[in-house]
Amino acid sequence: MEKFFNTAGPTIEEDHYHIPLLSRVDWQEIASLIDQKRYFILYAPRQTGKTSTLLGIMKELNSKDTYACAYANIEAAQAARGDVARGVEAICSATARQIDMYLGSTFTKWLHTEAKEISVEDKFSSLLKEWSQASQKPTVLLLDEVDALIGDTLISLLRQIRAGYAARPEAFPHALILCGVRDIKDYRIHTKDHEIITGGSAFNIKAKSIKMGNFSYEECQELLLQHTDETGQLFDELIFPKLWSDTKGQPWLVNALAHQMTWEMRELRDRSKFISFTHYMIAREELIQSRATHLDQLTDKLREERVYNVISSIIANSETSKFNDRDLEYVSDLGLIVRKPSVHISNDIYKEVIPRELTIAKQQSIFNQEQSWYINSDKTINTKKLLLAFQEFFRKNADSWIEQFQYKEAGPQLVLQAFLQRIINGGGRISREYALGRQRTDIFIEWPTSSDGFFGEMQTIVIETKILYSNLEATTQEGIIQTKEYMDYVKASEGVLIIFDRSSQKNWDEKIYHKEMSGLLVLGC
Repeated sequence: MEKFFNTAGPTIEEDHYHIPLLSRVDWQEIASLIDQKRYFILYAPRQTGKTSTLLGIMKELNSKDTYACAYANIEAAQAARGDVARGVEAICSATARQIDMYLGSTFTKWLHTEAKEISVEDKFSSLLKEWSQASQKPTVLLLDEVDALIGDTLISLLRQIRAGYAARPEAFPHALILCGVRDIKDYRIHTKDHEIITGGSAFNIKAKSIKMGNFSYEECQELLLQHTDETGQLFDELIFPKLWSDTKGQPWLVNALAHQMTWEMRELRDRSKFISFTHYMIAREELIQSRATHLDQLTDKLREERVYNVISSIIANSETSKFNDRDLEYVSDLGLIVRKPSVHISNDIYKEVIPRELTIAKQQSIFNQEQSWYINSDKTINTKKLLLAFQEFFRKNADSWIEQFQYKEAGPQLVLQAFLQRIINGGGRISREYALGRQRTDIFIEWPTSSDGFFGEMQTIVIETKILYSNLEATTQEGIIQTKEYMDYVKASEGVLIIFDRSSQKNWDEKIYHKEMSGLLVLGC
C-alpha cells in the first residue's frame, strides 16, 4: 500500500509522507536541555505536528541507553473542568497508563491499589516520584495538551510538578516537557474563587519556551515530491510557489491540499495523470468550501476578545488599535498572524477563510445577484456596472448588516468582500492584502476571459478601499497613488478606489458618488 498525506492525528512514519520529525525543532538544543535536567515548554498552533514531534523525541531518547522516556496526552482531564479530584485522577490515569504502555511498567496497578489513599493534592507528584525511584534510568516525561486543562485542575498539576522539582532526578523526572498551543506565560487560569493566576507564576521553574515553526518552502516541496518518488505522479512546477503563498508552510494546510489533489480528486488517483496548476486551484477551493476541522477551529477563535481586537484592526485597516502587545503575541502563537515585517494574516488561505467565515450567512442571503448581469459580450466583467451595483447594495444594506456583525469596525470591507465573493466565486479568483498600518485594503480580481482558464487571457482588476477619517481630498489623492502602485505591482489593467465614509453626521446623498480620476473609478460609500 502506498503512503498518503496525513491530515488527522500523529504522523506514522511507515504510512505517511513526512518531514523527519526531529528536524521540526532544534533537536540539539532540546537534547541539551534534557541533559541539563531542565523543565521547559514546547508550543505551537494546533495541527502543526507537536504530538508527532513529541513521539519522535520519545523514540529517539528510548533508542539510546541513557533515559526512560514516556509521552502522555492529558487532554481527557479537560472534561473535569474545575473538579480537581476528577481532573487529577484523569491526569494520573492517563500518565500511568502511557508510562506502562511505552516502558512496560505496572503503574496503573499501583495507582488503583497503593495510591488510593493518597490525597488529590499529592497524587500526581507521588506517581512521578514512584516512577522515578523505580526506574533504573533517569526519567523524562513529555506531557501533551497541558493548556487544554481548566482552572484549579491546571493549577494543581503545575504546583505538584513544581513541588517535586527539587527532588529530581532520583525521586522526580530528570527532565520534563509541557506541550500545548500557547506558551505558559499566556495561561490565564481562573480559580473557583474567581482569582486569576498566570501560568508563569504557577510554574516558575520553567527554563525555556520553544516554539515549533512551520515547514520551509523547501520542505513543502520535499513533502509533495515524496509522493512523486513513490508513485511517479508529477506535480506542475507552478504549484509550489502558490502552495507556499497559500500556506506559508502551515503543516496541516500543506498536507490537506496535497491530500485533496492526490486522493479526494478521484480522477487523480490514477497515478499516470499529471497534477496541473488548475487541479491545485480546484483542490484549494474545495478545501476552503469543506470548512474542515482545522479551518473551523481557526474561525472559532475569531470570537475570542484578544483575537477580535487584532484581526478586526487588520481587516478594517484602522488608524487606531484596541489591542496590546500581549494580544499580538497570543494571536501570533495561535498561528493567525505574523508580526514581521508588519502585522498581517499568516497566509493567503487564512486571508480568504477569515472574511468568508465572518460573512458566510450574509453572503448566502444576497438575492438576485448573478454573474451574467455583469458580463460583457467579450466575457469580461463590466467593472463599473458591478461596483455601482455594490454601491447601491451598500447604501440599502450596510447599516443593518454591519449592526449584526461582531466585527463592526471591519464592516464596510466585509460587506464588499461578501458581495464580490458571491459574484466572482466559481469563475474568477480574489486575492486580499491587508496588514496593520497600511491604512488600506487591496483586493485583486483575476477573471479568465478564454477557454484556457487561468492559463489564457485574463482580466485583472484592483479594488482599493480606504476609510475616510479626515480630509476627503487628501484621502482620495493618497488612495489614487496607492491604487496605482498596487496595479503596477500585480500588473492589473483596471483600478477602482472605494472610500468608505463612516460619519453619522452625513446622509447617504452626501456619501454616495462616483467619478473618473487619473484613469481610476473612484466611488464614495
